[in-house]
Amino acid sequence: MPQLTPAPSPRRHLLPAIAAVLTACGGGGGAATAAPSPAPSPAPPSTWTLVWSDEFNDAAGTVPKPANWTYDLGNAETGGWGNHELEYYTANARNAQTDGNGNLVITAEKASNAGPCWNGSPCAYTSARIHTNGKVSFTYGKVEARLQLPAGAGIWPAFWALGTDLASAGWPKAGEIDIMEFVGKTPNTVYGTLHGPGYSGAQGIGKPLDLGKPVSGEFHTYTIIKRPNEIIWQVDGVEYHRLAPANLPAGTSWVFEKPFFVVLNLAVGGDWPGSPDASTVFPAQMKVDWVRIYKEN
Repeated sequence: MPQLTPAPSPRRHLLPAIAAVLTACGGGGGAATAAPSPAPSPAPPSTWTLVWSDEFNDAAGTVPKPANWTYDLGNAETGGWGNHELEYYTANARNAQTDGNGNLVITAEKASNAGPCWNGSPCAYTSARIHTNGKVSFTYGKVEARLQLPAGAGIWPAFWALGTDLASAGWPKAGEIDIMEFVGKTPNTVYGTLHGPGYSGAQGIGKPLDLGKPVSGEFHTYTIIKRPNEIIWQVDGVEYHRLAPANLPAGTSWVFEKPFFVVLNLAVGGDWPGSPDASTVFPAQMKVDWVRIYKEN
């Protein structure tokens, strides 16, 4: 698998908000006051080099490129993906294809012939979940996607990352970085969260961001910046969340200094979003303008 983003050289983390002008203390009894020391120069802004992207500029009806993406399939084998979700993930073009306008469209729709759900009944919905495991990974750098999200009760789109050692380490020891999650019951809010051993599931360490208007109304860019012992979340280039090992619960481990792969999916139902109701519109569509990975210079 191409390992795209080696560890950067040591960074200078002087933030303008905490930089201060240092002045020497004056002596007593009329002694001359030393000239103030010059303010330290702010750290230069980060610069980035694009190392991988999928722009989805293909003809309408093109499925995700096999060189970049693999499908996750099913529902019942994993107990509704561990969340009692109600969709059956397929590799059908109906559930993931380009629209000819520069977007990959992941579609969740009602289905009468889907595979079995965790509850023993046929799933009521089909959708798609794709990932880059075994094809593209990153350890450090900037990872982002420009997305337009669907709305509605029970709708749960996500853009996230998992450790490439998932098969051997298992979840949550492999680590999970939720770059963006959205649930229809909080229409103005997106979430960024970390999951690891001792802080997973409902105990994940996350932060919501209220955009002040419906998230689903337009495209937004969702980003993480991953550096040694630090992960930063941004929406439309503005930071709203930052975590480091010191932020973890006592006695737990930071498991993020290793390669991760990218996941895109559109779930329906589950423990967190709840079930769709009569107001939920299907088909529901998550549009992906692009996914990009950069290295820091």
